[in-house]
Amino acid sequence: MLIWIIFALMTGAAIFALLWPLSHGRVAAFADTADATNLYRAQLGEIERDVARKLIGPAEAEAARAEAARRLLRASGNEAGPAGETESSLRRRRASSALALSCVPLLALLVYGAYGSPGNPDQPLAARLQADSSRQDFALALSRIETHLANNPSDAKGWSVIAPVYMRQGRYDDAATAFASAIRHGEAKPEMHAGLGEALTLAAGGVVTAAARESMVEALRLDPKNPRARFFLAIGKEQDGDMEGAIAALRALLADAEADAPWAQAVRQRLERLGAESAGSAIAALPAADRQAAIRAMVDGLAERLKAGGGTLPEWTRLIRSQAVLGDKAAARGALATARERLAQDAEAPAKLDALESELSLKETAP
Repeated sequence: MLIWIIFALMTGAAIFALLWPLSHGRVAAFADTADATNLYRAQLGEIERDVARKLIGPAEAEAARAEAARRLLRASGNEAGPAGETESSLRRRRASSALALSCVPLLALLVYGAYGSPGNPDQPLAARLQADSSRQDFALALSRIETHLANNPSDAKGWSVIAPVYMRQGRYDDAATAFASAIRHGEAKPEMHAGLGEALTLAAGGVVTAAARESMVEALRLDPKNPRARFFLAIGKEQDGDMEGAIAALRALLADAEADAPWAQAVRQRLERLGAESAGSAIAALPAADRQAAIRAMVDGLAERLKAGGGTLPEWTRLIRSQAVLGDKAAARGALATARERLAQDAEAPAKLDALESELSLKETAP
């Protein structure tokens, strides 16, 4: 509500600014009646001199005197119309005032509707300024670095700084160019080669290309423990159809990982997916008589591992679904109850587990 009050006051101020000169301009222009009287006397003197020189006749002189008198009357405000105005000028002034009163608010509303945000909620000024300032500062800093690199293309350090920024922005082609420039001009470090390989992979839609593999291999030559290079080379094996090689590479990577490595969870999830796919392929190749037993053994193994502790929401979901498909609804209900306890801190888990319970018809009906 406050914003509309402010708009109304601003609109009123704008209209007043337009109407003030319209209502006072002519009075100011003719306020000095003494000057008008002096001018009238000068005109009369000029008429008398013209008569004396016989430049005009008596009739013309009388007409000129009458015209000069009418001008004096208009200037001093003695004719009809306020402040010495004629009827036509008064009509023009009134029309201008009406136009200002109608057009200014209408124009303001149209402009605000086109370029404003009337539907957005209020936001504190301090928060707005702080947010805008951070974005402006970042954009300005990035622009300065890009300008510097355009003028100094051999600055390897600058390229190594801007390359990760491009990666975070999703500008993978630009990131690959920056990593390559950093390497070319002296920053040929393992992380630069691994970064180049990742940028080339992401630019290709997740496909580990030949050029990306070359960069990863060079990164491992410089640092055999480089996790990023090892991870993407494992993905390359997976894309080549070497599932066993990909699984072995990911397991080795996890074995060398520190306990709090930020990328370890992503590796575990990919390894679990590959293991499930590999196991599924192996089970599908078994004779029909052995297939059910193999599936049961795999589900029981997953249940034992999750019962021992831990487990993610996708793992518990897979276990509950598998037990329900095998017809063991009692085990599925038990796993569901355990999952609710273990995942109590996961904000998404309760709703997803409830949906799974409903989908698999695991709710026990009262006798």
